[in-house]
Amino acid sequence: MKTSISNKEVVLGVTGSIAAYKACDLASRLVELGVNVLPVLTRAAQEFVGAVSFEAITGRRAITGMFEPLQNTDVEHIAVAQRAHLFLVAPATANIIARAAHGVADDWLSTTLLATRAPILFAPAMNTAMYTHPATQANIELLRARGCHFVGPGVGRLACRTVGPGRMSEPAEILDAALPLLSGRTDLAGKRVLITSGATHEPIDPVRFLGNRSSGKMGRALALEALGRGAHVTVVYGPSSVDYPLNAELVEVETARQMADAVVECSRNADVIIGAAAVADYRPEQASQDKRKKTGSPLTLALTENPDILATVSRERRPGQVIVGFAAETRDVMENAKSKIAAKNLDLIVANLVGGDDAGFGMDALRAAIVDKRGNSADIGHIDKDALAERIMDQVVGLLRGSL
Repeated sequence: MKTSISNKEVVLGVTGSIAAYKACDLASRLVELGVNVLPVLTRAAQEFVGAVSFEAITGRRAITGMFEPLQNTDVEHIAVAQRAHLFLVAPATANIIARAAHGVADDWLSTTLLATRAPILFAPAMNTAMYTHPATQANIELLRARGCHFVGPGVGRLACRTVGPGRMSEPAEILDAALPLLSGRTDLAGKRVLITSGATHEPIDPVRFLGNRSSGKMGRALALEALGRGAHVTVVYGPSSVDYPLNAELVEVETARQMADAVVECSRNADVIIGAAAVADYRPEQASQDKRKKTGSPLTLALTENPDILATVSRERRPGQVIVGFAAETRDVMENAKSKIAAKNLDLIVANLVGGDDAGFGMDALRAAIVDKRGNSADIGHIDKDALAERIMDQVVGLLRGSL
């Protein structure tokens, strides 16, 4: 799925630390987000982890030396320095930090760091005494003054069996710092965005359930877009056919009532709530404890309404909290959307037509319109879900700033 950071170029520099194995996970998460990752392993890094691991994850040949035979000129260090959108050094040892601070260019990574004008993000990893040494601290401050960025290190038990600062931040934390640098957008930095996604399943018996065709693609696109703008993202999701971003906080549920409980709990700290899940309106009044058998007669189920999740949280919303809903309709789309936005006290509602051959559940695109609480509407037409996510987040940012 395309996002605002899809096809961006990240040079992932891996240096000689025991934390190098975590860089494999970091590379995997970046690839999952649609980023092109070029792994660069220093000679010391290769003592901890092999280039083949990164090549398998990224689908690209790893750079392991300055003078190795090149398969093409695109990986020549000056070309890469100019093409990259972000240089991410994780783990970053005291050695690479010192060389970068003083302009030493004696291998592929340090040379390219000197040549690039892309944002540079270091994730330090080293012994506590090395990290707290005045020389290392001075080097870090020098790089910060030049515009470089740092994430971590964390405090914890280190490989040398000491406890203190020097532990490389976890991949999810590094991504939180990297994505805004990569997207160039930080308009949701510091904000907490809560998104519901996927379907809900309402049990009929231990085997069967009432459900719908929601894939979770829209919720995933929204989560990726919010992460790319620097937000802390929580996704409360029901049964889905997609994988959600690993650096989001994920809460898995099955039924509408479970989703309602999770959303109410998570909404207390949320700045933005987006209800993209296809929540079942009804559930069986009493689920059977045993599998229902065929009897040759019609089966009648007594159904009862599920709670309206967005209406519930909107009644207890905090000042400044933005709430966005979705209205999946098969007819009278705009009329139904305007009715729902008033009834649920929402700031925005995304009205989408379902049931067509080119849009709806499980597809990568849909036919949509956005309606605000003043009744203003914009008919967007047929649009990819990732592009729609960007449009929605643009309006959310405007609402947070009070400009809409």
